[in-house]
Amino acid sequence: MGGTEQEYVNEAFNTNWIAPLGPNVDGFEEAISRYFEGAVHTAALSSGTAAIHLALKLLGVVHGDDVICQSFTFSASANPITYLGANPVFVDSEKDTWNISPELLEEAILNGIKNGKPPKAIVAVHLYGMPYKHAEVAEISNKYGIPVIEDSAEALGSSVNGKKCGSLGDIGILSFNGNKIITTSGGGALLTKDIEIRKKAVFLATQARDDAPHYEHTHVGHNYRMSNVIAGIGRGQMEVLNDRVAARRYNYAYYKKRLGELSTVNFLDEPQGFSSNRWLTCILTPSFKIREKIRLELQLEDIESRPLWKPMHEQPVFKNFKSYTDGTSSDLFLRGLCLPSGSNLLEEDLDRITSLILKTLNQC
Repeated sequence: MGGTEQEYVNEAFNTNWIAPLGPNVDGFEEAISRYFEGAVHTAALSSGTAAIHLALKLLGVVHGDDVICQSFTFSASANPITYLGANPVFVDSEKDTWNISPELLEEAILNGIKNGKPPKAIVAVHLYGMPYKHAEVAEISNKYGIPVIEDSAEALGSSVNGKKCGSLGDIGILSFNGNKIITTSGGGALLTKDIEIRKKAVFLATQARDDAPHYEHTHVGHNYRMSNVIAGIGRGQMEVLNDRVAARRYNYAYYKKRLGELSTVNFLDEPQGFSSNRWLTCILTPSFKIREKIRLELQLEDIESRPLWKPMHEQPVFKNFKSYTDGTSSDLFLRGLCLPSGSNLLEEDLDRITSLILKTLNQC
């Protein structure tokens, strides 16, 4: 926490404004839109997952539709597709950013068109804070008229050629879960350039209550709006966002300085024009065996690390859905490791972690 969060939460208590919605929700949404310099309208929601679910509905996805989804991601990128009875079509990554491969994306679209079932939407993810290849994905999106849901759950504070992640796609989503670069403990947001889409999102997120003196409903809605209390935390967190990005980028720079010259450790560099918030610092090792050796040695010292995301096309729950893969994300999963990356890490913590990794690698 940055310090001012408590003031906004106290304000909610002092004014007895505990129910969903209220001044903190309005203030949080305004703070997010200001951060994006007015490029987007914001709807504060209960989670990033809720934002993806609403985005799919707003783009007209219904039962039986196909929706392309980046395979190398957390399951929350794909789960909402199934909430609607639609079918995720998983697309592998490319090596420069570890995000959705433009070549395989176009192949998946062309096959869908060939089979008389063009995809209804594309869910592209900025993984670990690294932006996906926006220009290439946008060109394909425009070429075939398929909108992009920009999953920026891990990328608040990242940008491509000066344009902030979250404002690049047709609809952007953010997450404020407890592990994100800023947090409201739980929560998310839907971002859109179209004020009417924002209005529809808020309508659906508040149980789709029609304008009437009684409770009238012509649509199925959801209880997806953010609480006024946790929005107060969000207002304080927005005030320290730039500090959090700086801290995460410092972590990355420290790790790379200590480990980057080793032939056994590779880092994900930023392509020209890309700026990552470095939400998590990740390394690639030569093999699964070495990856696990490092992870387990850290674990013995009560230092948590974790393998990279297991691709969705390899998850048991999604095994029967179509996928377009070339082995990239499978290889990243086997060899990659997420290192401790919290904004509150001290240099002595980073030294302890890197020293242990160096010691472990010397033993391999």
